[in-house]
Amino acid sequence: MAAAALAAIERHPHLAQPCPDGWVRVDMHSHTMFSGDSTTTLDEIVESVVEAGIDVLCVTDHNAIEGAVRLQKALDGVCRVIVGEEVRTHTGEIIGLFMTQKVSYGASAADTASQIREQGGIVYIPHPFDPMRRNLTEESLIQITELGLVDAIEGHNAKTSLQSLNKRAVAFGEQHDLALGSGSDAHVPHALGSAYMQMPDFDGPHDFLAKLRDGEIIGHHWDKARPWSARIVPSVVNDDY
Repeated sequence: MAAAALAAIERHPHLAQPCPDGWVRVDMHSHTMFSGDSTTTLDEIVESVVEAGIDVLCVTDHNAIEGAVRLQKALDGVCRVIVGEEVRTHTGEIIGLFMTQKVSYGASAADTASQIREQGGIVYIPHPFDPMRRNLTEESLIQITELGLVDAIEGHNAKTSLQSLNKRAVAFGEQHDLALGSGSDAHVPHALGSAYMQMPDFDGPHDFLAKLRDGEIIGHHWDKARPWSARIVPSVVNDDY
C-alpha cells in the first residue's frame, strides 16, 4: 500500500472505506493561513487533500476568500474547491458557501445571511451550540432560521469535543427541516478529512443543497495541536480578522 494511503488510514480510519459510485467526500469546513488563526500553507493543503482522498473541499477562511480562490487553481484536477467564508457577525459566525465575493464582517446575522444569498451562496451555520467557539447565539440562530435565511447547519464539527453538542445541532436541523453538514474545521493539515459529508455528486449550489439532504455524516473528534517546528509562514494581510 502507498505511503500516503497508510498515513490516511492511521490518521482517520474511515477514509480507508470506499466511497459509493457516484458519491463524493466533501469536507465542508476548513481553514488556511489566510484565516489569521491557522498556519496551514496552500502547499500543505494540497498535500493533505491528496493524502486524505477528499473529493471536494470547502475552504472557509475567517473573513477572507483569497486562499480558497488560489486553491481552486492549485487543486485543479485533484480536488474541487468550493469558495467559502466564515463571517463574524454581531452574534456569532456564519459560513457562506459558493461565494463569488467577500462579505465584510460585523453586520447582523440576518444582514450577513442576506448578503450571502444575494450572491447565490448557501448559508451554513458552523459549530452551533458550542460555547467554546464563536458560535451563533441560540436566539440569533432561531431568528434567522424563522426568517428562512438558513440553508444548512453543521451536524458534526470535528473540533467540537462534546458529542452532545453535535447531536443537539442535528436535532435542531431536523426540527427545522435544514440540510445537515459536516466538516473538519481543520486549522492544521492533518485534520483534513476528520469529518466530512459522503453524498451524491452535484453540479452547482442548488444541486449541492439538494444532494446534501441525501448525504451521510462521517467523522470523529479531532483537535490535536500542531507540533512545533521552526518555520516561516508567508505574511497574509487580513484586515477584517
